[in-house]
Amino acid sequence: MPVLAATFRIFNTRTRQVEPVDPVTPGKLRFYSCGPTVYSYAHIGNFRSFLSADLIYRTARAAGLDVSYVTNVTDVGHLTLDDLSDPAGEDRMVKALNSKEGEQFANIWDLARYYTKVLIEDWKSLNLLEPTVRPRATDHIREQISAVQQLLESGHAYETDKGIYFDVSKFAAYGELSGNTDAVELAPTERNIVTDDQKRDSRDFALWKKDSAHLMQWYSPWGWGFPGWHIECSVMSMSYLGEEIDIHAGGEDLIFPHHECEIAQSESLTGKTFARHWVHTRFLQVEGQKMSKRAGNFYTVRDLISPQEEGGRGIDPLAVRMTLMSGHYRKPFNFTFETLKANIRHRQRFEEAMAQVQLAQKQALAGPDELGKPLARLRERAFGAMLDDLNTPEALAAAIEGVKLILSVGKTINASSSASASDWLKTINRLLGIVSAEYEEIKRSEASDFGKKVELLIEERKQARSSRDFTRADAIRDSLSAMGIALMDTPEGVVWKRLSNLD
Repeated sequence: MPVLAATFRIFNTRTRQVEPVDPVTPGKLRFYSCGPTVYSYAHIGNFRSFLSADLIYRTARAAGLDVSYVTNVTDVGHLTLDDLSDPAGEDRMVKALNSKEGEQFANIWDLARYYTKVLIEDWKSLNLLEPTVRPRATDHIREQISAVQQLLESGHAYETDKGIYFDVSKFAAYGELSGNTDAVELAPTERNIVTDDQKRDSRDFALWKKDSAHLMQWYSPWGWGFPGWHIECSVMSMSYLGEEIDIHAGGEDLIFPHHECEIAQSESLTGKTFARHWVHTRFLQVEGQKMSKRAGNFYTVRDLISPQEEGGRGIDPLAVRMTLMSGHYRKPFNFTFETLKANIRHRQRFEEAMAQVQLAQKQALAGPDELGKPLARLRERAFGAMLDDLNTPEALAAAIEGVKLILSVGKTINASSSASASDWLKTINRLLGIVSAEYEEIKRSEASDFGKKVELLIEERKQARSSRDFTRADAIRDSLSAMGIALMDTPEGVVWKRLSNLD
């Protein structure tokens, strides 16, 4: 059940102002956020963007919205020079395989599977909720080919000897998201390094690359090749969320050209507004400098959270999460180890507060509720901050103040106060994900009758889906839901978890 029914307001890059989130279908939010290209370990800058999406998901649910959340995995088609509006460039996946780090993989498919796996592991470590669907580009090639065909047939795209390109001149609104609307200024840039002299305009971007030598290729009406990067998100978004979505999110580096291209091709396909709201997270620096391997300040999540014996720093993942949240998503953020140390201490206080509450619940001392009202005010303060354009610094301040209040009561906290404290911690965790790991896969045990029953029902659902008996499959899923079980489709198959009272 929703914790709070309220208006969620967030900055819209396309209109350049903070606006209420107004779903196409009242009460239901359709939300797409661009995921990573899985050619390497995702770094903390990537995860700052993913964390913003997680907080949108959490806040929208707390505001009473029924959220369908899709975030993708790009495992083909992202060129090394895509930031220059899709000029000639090497596929990032291929480049990674040909690097020294890529020598450990037998082929490009193994590389993609490995980095997808570690992405999800890091995702869970930072307590990011699992999306409703996490599609992969390579699982949607057929839909991408179909979309390209439609754009060709409608005159929005054209074919050359080297590929299929979207004709930017056929979409008048191209550039409105990023402000790059001046065709004269856009043309004479580095994009002139494009080697396809049959391109009509240097702004035109690739929908399909003809390449029979590419390590990942599919047969299309235009021969062997692979899709461009931009078309995949349009296709996967429409596949799972429909032709119009409510929020589309990503890092600020995606505004142009990726999201600009998504808008052009999606709205040319449907004639409808692709996304009502565009939300972008700003870059981060580390200790005041741009993060780079050359500068020695480049950090992946596992660099920070892995045990020291495995080469990491052994830092509490939720302290890393708090640190990435400590700056507003719309402002450049300076990640410092001083801030990280402070959040490690804050996390220790959360642990102490939880232990104190658990002890008090066992002791069940009598007395009036001293914490209910002040904690309720802090809860409303945190919710209000998140509903107001994801004001995480203010929300974190309210959460930290609440923990100090719980600890100030001491170990003699009575049953009534401990009940209020317990509810408050769960509510804050549901909103911010900083109190404790919110979900974990259930360890399956053959000795567990409950686990056996769940596994049998999952297998029965799988068979029903295989025989296209979707009515039966949906009924089984409803039965599992009634048992307090949620199913998640992952690249490794169906995973189940027992829902907590936070879900």
